[in-house]
Amino acid sequence: MITRIVTVAEGARLTRSVSIGTHHLTADEPEPVGADEGPTPGELLLAALGSCTSMAVRALADRHDWPLERIDVAVRFGKQGDIVKNVGLTGDLEPAQREQLLAAAGRCPVHRLLAREAKIVTVPALLAEPEASHV
Repeated sequence: MITRIVTVAEGARLTRSVSIGTHHLTADEPEPVGADEGPTPGELLLAALGSCTSMAVRALADRHDWPLERIDVAVRFGKQGDIVKNVGLTGDLEPAQREQLLAAAGRCPVHRLLAREAKIVTVPALLAEPEASHV
């Protein structure tokens, strides 16, 4: 997996400008807490999981030339902070192919990272460093 540095710049209220390489997006919280200028950080996490899942399933189907017409992934937070991921597969697939594709849905890098509870290390940054991290 290619790793690019993700930078987050503070905006008005809780709005944040997120830069990932040459890509830019906005994170925020719904009103009245935030300005609802973009998805919440939790929604971005779910989007990463759903996107990764869909890509992993498509890659496996394409590699084997299976007749997968469409993948639909819906991800939400469940009770007690669990993540619920629904994966829909459309196409004239054999039961064994469906089984393998659903197994691949649980092996995408983001799924594996979340499932193993990655250790997160917070490191203080020097005030001059954020500009250098845009490189």
